[in-house]
Amino acid sequence: PLSYRYQFNPHLARDETITNILVKALTVFPSADFSLCLSLLPTYTLVPAQNGVVPASGSLAEAVQHLSVLHEQLTSASYADFWNTFEGDDLYADLVADVQGFEEVMKVRIAVVVSQCMQEVQRDVLEGWLNVKGEKFDHFVSEVCGWKIDGNTVHVPLNKENEARSTTVRENVKFDQFGRLIKRAYEQPA
Repeated sequence: PLSYRYQFNPHLARDETITNILVKALTVFPSADFSLCLSLLPTYTLVPAQNGVVPASGSLAEAVQHLSVLHEQLTSASYADFWNTFEGDDLYADLVADVQGFEEVMKVRIAVVVSQCMQEVQRDVLEGWLNVKGEKFDHFVSEVCGWKIDGNTVHVPLNKENEARSTTVRENVKFDQFGRLIKRAYEQPA
């Protein structure tokens, strides 16, 4: 695979290729792909800015650190912050330029995560998470996601991930295990 070639032959690595791989890994969150890709990079690219020292503009370290910010926001479900960060710095547009449809893919991935954990969400909250408003929001939610909009609430259909169901946990403890526990509780330290 490509990653092994770069890991064992770092002189063959190209910054643009590494950046593109990291951006593609972002598009499959919440999987561990991005973190796994980071583990193959040299440590100097991973060290955040310290004591006022920032990575050189246009360097691989700068790109990795910017993408790591996006990754952190995605994994912490700070989707509105993700979009604010993404749109707040022109460097992000440059970093994702080679990944066709990046913004649409991210909207779909966020919608998938929302569908896994929610049955309904307020429209204004979801608009911020998806970075879409108005008719485009209505179209995306209804046509792409297949969800229903009812006033200010978006209803997500039940599925195996978001369905609330009770579970019963049983634990079998044998009497001799319980007896040993009581014995230890009353033993005096020697």
